[in-house]
Amino acid sequence: MIKTVFIASTEPHSGKSIISIGLVNMLLGKAQKIGYYKPIISHDPLLYKEHHTDAIISHFDLPMTYADTYSFTWEEATHQMESERRGEMIDTIIRKFKSLESQNDFTVVEGTDYLGEGAAFEFEINVQIAKNLRAPVIIVVSGEDKTTAQVVNGALNSIRNFDEREVQVLALVANKVKPENAKDIEDLLKAQLSADILLAVIPSNSSLNSPTMKEIYHKLNGKLLFGENQLSNLADNFVTGAMQVPNFLNYLKENTLIITPGDRGDIIISALQANLSTNYPKVAGIILTAGYEPEEPIIRLINGLQTIFPIIAVETGTFQTSNEIGAIRSKITSDNTKKIQLAIDTFNRCINTVELDKRLFSFKPSGITPRMFQYQLTEWAKSAKKHIVLPEGNDERILKAAARLINQGIVNLTLLGNVTEITATINRLDINLDLNAIRIINPADDENYDDYVNTLYELRKTKNVNLEMARDLMTDVSYFGTMMVYKGHADGMVSGAVHTTLHTIRPALQFIKTKPGISVVSSIFFMCLPDRISVFGDCAVNPNPTAEQLAEIAISSAESSQRFGIEPRVAMLSYSSGTSGEGEDVEKVRRATEIVKTKRPDLKVEGPIQYDAAVDPVVGSSKLPGSEVAGRASVLIFPDLNTGNNTYKAVQRETGALAIGPMLQGLNKPVNDLSRGCTVDDIFNTVIITAIQCQD
Repeated sequence: MIKTVFIASTEPHSGKSIISIGLVNMLLGKAQKIGYYKPIISHDPLLYKEHHTDAIISHFDLPMTYADTYSFTWEEATHQMESERRGEMIDTIIRKFKSLESQNDFTVVEGTDYLGEGAAFEFEINVQIAKNLRAPVIIVVSGEDKTTAQVVNGALNSIRNFDEREVQVLALVANKVKPENAKDIEDLLKAQLSADILLAVIPSNSSLNSPTMKEIYHKLNGKLLFGENQLSNLADNFVTGAMQVPNFLNYLKENTLIITPGDRGDIIISALQANLSTNYPKVAGIILTAGYEPEEPIIRLINGLQTIFPIIAVETGTFQTSNEIGAIRSKITSDNTKKIQLAIDTFNRCINTVELDKRLFSFKPSGITPRMFQYQLTEWAKSAKKHIVLPEGNDERILKAAARLINQGIVNLTLLGNVTEITATINRLDINLDLNAIRIINPADDENYDDYVNTLYELRKTKNVNLEMARDLMTDVSYFGTMMVYKGHADGMVSGAVHTTLHTIRPALQFIKTKPGISVVSSIFFMCLPDRISVFGDCAVNPNPTAEQLAEIAISSAESSQRFGIEPRVAMLSYSSGTSGEGEDVEKVRRATEIVKTKRPDLKVEGPIQYDAAVDPVVGSSKLPGSEVAGRASVLIFPDLNTGNNTYKAVQRETGALAIGPMLQGLNKPVNDLSRGCTVDDIFNTVIITAIQCQD
């Protein structure tokens, strides 16, 4: 079951507000708390609030403010993307969404309005948001001024574009279609759509599309002379009153707006009389153009009437005024309960709400995006805040990552290095890092230095380490940081942005040592692929493990996978699958697999198995039919460092996957190594997984 749905269009003025309003109304009949979220709004709310957002909040009395409903304006979002901060923008959207999700039984999310330039660019943003929220999509396409073929082709292209980006489509709504084309459009789409996609066709409705007199009044910036209490009137048609009265009366239709020069008293009087007559349709209102207002006798006549439609005076001429009115796009506003109810009625009439409800509450999202996985890790780390030491305190990547970690309240941090140099780097790069929120230690000047020296000497004196050597080693930031972890003055350590892997983990191997029953320290990467998270091990530490070591790596990797919420299905990789291959290398993997099965019969493990058979369901079922792992592996164990390191980098570069790690496993306390080519994101993520390890 899901708790959200994403309403998306691929063009402006699709009428998706009808779907938002109708869906919120439907869901309120099923659950108590419904949230509404539009991650990116079109305008600065200080200047202009989006009408249908305001209408949804007020009409349904949702327990949220306007500020709760969005994260960015389009201008802000564009700036984020131009500054190469798209990832941070998505992170912010996920956090806001998760907050709403935790407070509500269901959250309706709405995409952008396509009111700017660059529709393809905007489409990609909506796809990314829907995918990261793991939300199925209801696509709304417009049939306004389109032929049957244009509507059908546009709808199918929209679905194809979402499918290609692995975003699941729940329903398709063809809105504002010409009534005479509705049946043909429905038949053609039904014949070509998957049975998994619910279809709805909504014929164009002038009452929904027509502006109110209030909208016209505000758009024209006119002067309201009469009829304030009738500003909710819909203007379904308009006519120019430039002819003689008998001809003019022939053009009156239901809810007609009359546009006429202000000195045409005859048109004004005849319109008033027609509105009172049972033989003529209702008049929506009158716009008096050219800066003229009615003369005093006509004003006196109007004042004597009990009910009067709006009469508005404007300075512009009749032609310009008509063009401006014709360009008005009507909005559903909070004060227009008639139009809100009409939207609800249209939704209920045109959409199979029973089937939609069934699909919403039986829908199961597939996969998890890297950003959502990162969000889950971040929340996990925050749940029990830990203290991490970063020995390479003067590296600018470390400082930028530290700023993000502190500003999001994820961990407590200690940086090792010279205080003056670190402060100068922060100021030079204008890094938003509060120095009062972190601790900076220069190892040789620290109050614990002598104690750490003596401790190292006692631990290593049987290995020919004398006191002077211990004193020298303890000025090394890797030794000092590791000793902080050993002594409990920090919960974990992350290093390696500047130093080699050996330099980082040697102190840990010397005195933190491995957990009971573990003989080998190994590593894993969390490979965040577009639709899943896979665990790769060992890709960073052991060059050529024995069968016994490989088995231990597999067991440790499975336990790490489970610890981070990923069900372990272990594939012991080789150049052959099952019993098909022979040779020393494949035999090593075969022996390692048997050791795993003996030591941990509860684990799902398969080996030897080739990479394609491990991850591709079709290949897996062909090569190893009946296997619980083939085609569905989540933990992939490589036979040696050469294979593992090259494979993880190839997958990362060729697919764009995010590789979080390496995370070292097997040590008594968490110490993790970075690559010297690491990015700020790499450091940020490695600190988070280290903090989670510290919670054990």
